[in-house]
Amino acid sequence: MVKRYLSLCSLENALHLLKTSFPAPDRRETIPVDRSLGRVVAAPVYAPYTVPEVSLAAMDGIAVRSRDTLGAGDQTALTIRDFARVNTGNPIPPGYDAVIMIEDTVPDSDGFRIRKSAAPGQHIRPAGEDIQKGRLILPRGHMIRAFDIGALATYGIACIEVRTIHVGIIPTGSELVPLGVQPGPGQIVESNTIMAQVYLDAMGAHCTRLPITCDDKNQIRDALHSATASNDLVLISAGSSAGTRDYTAEVISSLGKLLFHGVAVKPGKPMMLGEVGDKPVIGLPGYPLAAQTIIREFAGTLLEEWGLAPAQKFQIPVRLATPVSSDLGFDEFLPVSVGRVGRQYWGMAQSRGPVVQMATVRANGYAHIPAPVEGFEAGHKLDVFLTTDPATIYRTILLSGVMDPALEELGNLARDEGLYIHAGNTGNTGGLLSLKRNSCHAAPMMIPETSHPSAPGFVQSLQGMRNLAFIHIAGIEQGIASKEPVSLDALDKLRWVTVRRDLFSPTLFDTLRSSHNPGQERISGITGEVGSSAAVAAAIQDGHADAGICSRQAAEARELCFVRVADDQYELALHCHMLDDPLIAHILTLVRGQEFKEALMRRGTYNTSQTGRIRRISAEPADTDSMQVGSPSGLI
Repeated sequence: MVKRYLSLCSLENALHLLKTSFPAPDRRETIPVDRSLGRVVAAPVYAPYTVPEVSLAAMDGIAVRSRDTLGAGDQTALTIRDFARVNTGNPIPPGYDAVIMIEDTVPDSDGFRIRKSAAPGQHIRPAGEDIQKGRLILPRGHMIRAFDIGALATYGIACIEVRTIHVGIIPTGSELVPLGVQPGPGQIVESNTIMAQVYLDAMGAHCTRLPITCDDKNQIRDALHSATASNDLVLISAGSSAGTRDYTAEVISSLGKLLFHGVAVKPGKPMMLGEVGDKPVIGLPGYPLAAQTIIREFAGTLLEEWGLAPAQKFQIPVRLATPVSSDLGFDEFLPVSVGRVGRQYWGMAQSRGPVVQMATVRANGYAHIPAPVEGFEAGHKLDVFLTTDPATIYRTILLSGVMDPALEELGNLARDEGLYIHAGNTGNTGGLLSLKRNSCHAAPMMIPETSHPSAPGFVQSLQGMRNLAFIHIAGIEQGIASKEPVSLDALDKLRWVTVRRDLFSPTLFDTLRSSHNPGQERISGITGEVGSSAAVAAAIQDGHADAGICSRQAAEARELCFVRVADDQYELALHCHMLDDPLIAHILTLVRGQEFKEALMRRGTYNTSQTGRIRRISAEPADTDSMQVGSPSGLI
């Protein structure tokens, strides 16, 4: 029987229960100091000897008795006959209490002449100046930094005692295959526990990943019993949802106590917390983004509570580039791409599907939407936790619009130049709205031939926007994709899937329909609208539709038949003044470079004859005749 979530524990209550139910284990290990970066000191570290142990020369020169230099001046040079030559770092011979730099002396036959007296201790590092034997170097709980390691080595500390936690990680699922094995139909590579191990190891934990356990109650029980016996914390991956083969909750209850099953967090609702042998057991959801959330917000939080180094977080206030909705009563964690446009930081939400792991790869931060909030309007200010070096934000180009693999090639080249392209798939309309509120640097747009900037009616569709420029990226073949060859005269007999309607009209589908089927009602088998060409091709391959309009690249990726109908123009729309922005100027140089064109040509589905061309549109609200496209004054 399928189980149901009868109640969900709130994020606040779940964290409170996690933190208060399990006291911190006092587990330590001694490691070489050169491997201690980022670890937390378990016991105070004291200096084994004084540094420096004797007084040392701080300059090259002569060691002298300061009383012998009294009276030296510009008009009364003195000759020092009692001295010792020293170099920087040499011990000061007994009886001498100052060093005169060699450049402040003049040698003569009897010694050195000086014209300035020396003060006691001048240019001398006294014994114990750095640290005295027995003094504290690092306190308990200190997170070790790179330069701390240099000091520890100077003070003769070769090994250091640090905190650690033993974590056992159990992957479950009959559909899982290990890393390195290509999954067959219905199989997936086991990756969640790899992700958990890397994340928690970086905090100072020692993670042990057990072999994949099939969906068998007895095998899961044996694995959990073994893991809790030898670890301080156990993560069990998958098996925490409400499906018929999810045995984790039952097994935890049989071995110990289930504290809760289901938390009001998205993604991550199926998470569970149990106690077996006084050890916490966290059940991870199977979906990658949900697992990431639970690893970061629960497992990571517990290790931090137990005294390990916290995962790095850089908090930055940003404004939302697009509206964001959220389910009331759920704390939601949202992947976000952050960039700086002008003087303002903007955050663009990435895909929120729990399966879409690329959402966090493409993002450079995440935001928390609290449970009492149903969402935020565009422009709302909130905090984002960066998952990258904050300095990269100043070199980030934020794009909002239609995503295409051409941007991936451009992003590769940009990264070589120290630039970062982050993009949100908001469609043509979303891209223009982002431009309107200046929340992105540029908007990548897919413009059908019939709606190109030179076509009548285009300016009116820009909703009053003025002075736009369009950087041409490439022409992209669009056409009919299908499993079997189709006849243009029999379009009304097919089940169609289409990309969602966007700003520009008529769409390619409408054009095709009107040219080959004058009776609009004849194409009635439209099964639905999806968000991209790739989704169209996937729907056809999966049998949800017979045909659809998509790019040649998307069709060929799914090994579908393809009939070319037209070329869409893929272009970056931006405000004309942004052409002077250093980031955009750099991107334009890359777009116009031969390396970018060659990268597109290797894919074999792009037309680069106009790549790098700029078209300008100057649209006045009451005078669209000021449009400048296709004329010498409108082209660069």
